[in-house]
Amino acid sequence: MLPPKALLDVLGSQAARLFSSDGPLPRSEFEAQFKVLLQSAFSKLDLVSRDEFDSQMVVLARTRSRLEALETKVTELQAQLDSAQSSPAD
Repeated sequence: MLPPKALLDVLGSQAARLFSSDGPLPRSEFEAQFKVLLQSAFSKLDLVSRDEFDSQMVVLARTRSRLEALETKVTELQAQLDSAQSSPAD
């Protein structure tokens, strides 16, 4: 992964090369080259797709829910243990 400054420098130099071509580019060719430029920049970043992000959010929510249930159970067991230890033994 490139640091942000290096990424901006690379983008800037590539964009300058794209804009300084000898003749004016047709709109479709310019858009295609600009798209390639952006895809190249994004490939150098550590990005995830929206689908992958959403699926990881579901996993995280499920994990948090299970963790909360376990914390509740541990609290209940601790209370039972404390209660058993504090009651006089017969």
